[in-house]
Amino acid sequence: MLFSQEFPPIVKYSSAVYGAGNQSWMISQDDQNYLYFANNEGLLEYNGTTWQLYPAPNETIIRSVKVIGKKIYTGCYMNFGYWTRQSNGKLKYTSLSDTIKSKILDDEQFWNILKYDQWILFQSLNRIYIYDTKTGKFKIIAPKNGVIKSFAAKNAIYFQTIKEGLFEIESGKAKLISDNPILKKFTIVNVFPIDDGLLIQTQLDGIYTLIGNTLTRFATDVDAELKSSFVYSSQMLKDGSFALGTVSNGIFILSDSGKLKYHISQSKGLSNNTALSLFEDKDQNLWAGLDNGINCINIQSPVHSFTDDTGVLGTVYASAVFNGNLYVGTNQGLFYKPNQSNTEFKFINGTKGQVWSLFVYDNTLFCGHDSGTFIISNDSARSIFSASGSWKFEPVPGNKNQLLQGNYYGISVLEKINNQWVFKNKISGFDYSSRYFEITTNFDVYVSHEYKGIFRLKLDKSLAKAHGFYTYKSPLKGKNASLTKFNNAIYYAYKGGIFKLNPKTKLFEKDALLSSIFEKDEYTSGKLIVDNSNKIWLFSKNYIHYFSASKLSNQLKQNVIPIPSSLTNSMQGFENITQISKSTYLIGTTDGYYTLNIDDLSFKNYNVLITDISINKQNEALRNVDILNEESFHANENNITINYTVPEYNKYINSEYQYLLEGFQNEWSEWSTKATVNFKNLSPGKYTFKVRAKYANTILQNDAVYTFVISKPWYLTNLAWFIYFLIMVAGAYFINKAYHDFYRKQEEKLIEENNLLLEIKELENEQQLMKLRNEQLSLDVDTKNRELAVSTMSLNSKNELLSFIKEDLKKTNQNDSSNIKSVISTINKNITEEDSWKIFKEAFDNADKDFLKRIKQLHPLLTPNDLRLCAYLRLNLSSKEIAPLFNISVRSVEIKRYRLRKKMDLQHEIGLVEYILAV
Repeated sequence: MLFSQEFPPIVKYSSAVYGAGNQSWMISQDDQNYLYFANNEGLLEYNGTTWQLYPAPNETIIRSVKVIGKKIYTGCYMNFGYWTRQSNGKLKYTSLSDTIKSKILDDEQFWNILKYDQWILFQSLNRIYIYDTKTGKFKIIAPKNGVIKSFAAKNAIYFQTIKEGLFEIESGKAKLISDNPILKKFTIVNVFPIDDGLLIQTQLDGIYTLIGNTLTRFATDVDAELKSSFVYSSQMLKDGSFALGTVSNGIFILSDSGKLKYHISQSKGLSNNTALSLFEDKDQNLWAGLDNGINCINIQSPVHSFTDDTGVLGTVYASAVFNGNLYVGTNQGLFYKPNQSNTEFKFINGTKGQVWSLFVYDNTLFCGHDSGTFIISNDSARSIFSASGSWKFEPVPGNKNQLLQGNYYGISVLEKINNQWVFKNKISGFDYSSRYFEITTNFDVYVSHEYKGIFRLKLDKSLAKAHGFYTYKSPLKGKNASLTKFNNAIYYAYKGGIFKLNPKTKLFEKDALLSSIFEKDEYTSGKLIVDNSNKIWLFSKNYIHYFSASKLSNQLKQNVIPIPSSLTNSMQGFENITQISKSTYLIGTTDGYYTLNIDDLSFKNYNVLITDISINKQNEALRNVDILNEESFHANENNITINYTVPEYNKYINSEYQYLLEGFQNEWSEWSTKATVNFKNLSPGKYTFKVRAKYANTILQNDAVYTFVISKPWYLTNLAWFIYFLIMVAGAYFINKAYHDFYRKQEEKLIEENNLLLEIKELENEQQLMKLRNEQLSLDVDTKNRELAVSTMSLNSKNELLSFIKEDLKKTNQNDSSNIKSVISTINKNITEEDSWKIFKEAFDNADKDFLKRIKQLHPLLTPNDLRLCAYLRLNLSSKEIAPLFNISVRSVEIKRYRLRKKMDLQHEIGLVEYILAV
């Protein structure tokens, strides 16, 4: 058996989530719906999106917190005061106790804060400090036996002292209200006003009413549990019921008459069994400060959940209400309990294993099971088919005594014979798994197979055989696809959309209205479910959708429930929803189920708020800025982070946000649950940030707006531009002047270059002229050399001729010897070498000036004959031509040349003539 009460949703916050101590001793809320917790580590603030911890001024445990007007009052170890919100959204502390520091007792802690008119009361275990907010003065009430606890009820302030009873504060003094022995013996946890007196909650002795001087027990369903559980905190709720937090047994919620509504403990979803503080917020959520974490219980939620933490029940795949019982089929088997009761679930023997479906037909409950098909009667199960697993059941058109069942290996027939349902036959010709199928009046069967697509079968009238089957090419197969009949039409759904069968063409056509849900939200499952009220249900990532027929047209009416699949732990592709009453539906999850009352789906209109804004320079720490007024930031402080929130605390509904930064964007962003945005490297200019929110698929009425300016850098300011203008004017002037100077210099340079070119041209002309002159001189030298050579040769010829004549005369007769001698003497005079050399030397010097001097300087040891030989060689005369000039043989000339080489000390490889010509 399994305890089966459905509980309101519980939102759990661990210390790791909120970043503070495990224990929270008191809770309060401000006008913006922000919540504040007196925590071991300090003042803890929660705005619905982010947590912020403010350590106590003396770094001690904060024991009490109370929001009064715009101030958050707190009490801690030997200090109390208040926090106010600054323009940047952060809280700042101001101590009140510092003004009366000398009056604070050593080791005193402040456990409670109360308000009465203009006075704020701070209660320790020793005294009560009354602070007048108008005068700023204090008054102290100091009972001799101390103060156990203080209370505010019925426009009065009460407190209890040890062994003395209950007192009321009147005119700043303590007045005894009751010294009943019970009130002197048992610690009072809280005092609540009732019509004619007080309702008093004790720690260990239950609840009493105090009317006048009469104390009477207030009986409840849980008196025994309360006496043994040690009640530590309590709260009267707005609907008149009571929430009682215990040290070891969780939270009891009682009606105003003392009837138990819920007992929520750790085994039922609470984070911890010790409830140190309780608080009901403006949305009637019950907050519990536990010994290890914080929980928020959505008491008024239309959603209630049953969570199986033991694993006995398992994942719920099917449910049905039949004969006053609620049946739940899971992966562990089939369970049941009386419908709308808090009694235990009981397991039905013989159904151990996976249950796929429950189907009520002909006053009979059919169970599709992994082991086959069962008929369920109260707490018993009878197997009627076990050949394979059974998925689902459909009536046969025109025959109320027959059912088709989809099996793992095709489709089979069940038949009612003698008022008993039995297996008849398997339909031959089709052996594919038939998890989803529908049959038409003409016995066409449409089957959806996740991996094969859609089949169409034609059955014979006896339901014995399928005459072949057709496989659709469109629509395509798809993950988590399904098929169902709604309003006498067959629909198929997969990630590509939802398609409706055209009975005439037998083709599937896309349904724009139903398909729109996958276009607007992410596809998770194509599961289609039709309930008993003829509504068709669909599931997407963030919503549950249902469509119903409109009373005024043939159009379907769409309804959206903003519960995301991630929060409900639903099995994708195996979603199941069952109508268990007129407006209440049961939806199976992986760890139980939750119920949903669609008539109670009304939501408060919240406001979206900007919580804090921070800026920073590149690679530097963030700095919080004013969120109330327009701000101007430096040019390098152009990275801005903006946080915003909708302060609501519903477990199953997430707020979504859209933002627009005018001056940076032209379109609103996509909807997102992310409650922060960061803009980097914004250009100078004026920006207006707008954020709007959507809660429960409804856009909230207000937009949160913040305007700010990113200043221009100093080099882009108006003054800078003016300076730039002056610099540009001056620059233009100097550039113009420079251009003028440049072009003037260029002109001068051009003129100078032209003059230089002219001079160069003149020099080239002079060089050309000199070259011509040199060529002419060279020609003249050559001419003179030729003439000299001719002259030399002429002299040589002359001397040779005279020599021949002289020889001939010597051979003549001696008779006329005197005359012959005279002739020979004359010839000798004409062939004198000295005269010939002088003439040659003079002519050679004229033709080749200074050669003989140069050669003499180079070789001082040369004789006149050597110089003469050099001159002849300079004229490029051969040895044969030189011999007559020396009047010697050619052999003698060669010897002279050899000796000349020796005197000149010429290397062997250097030619004598070449050397002489080169000098």
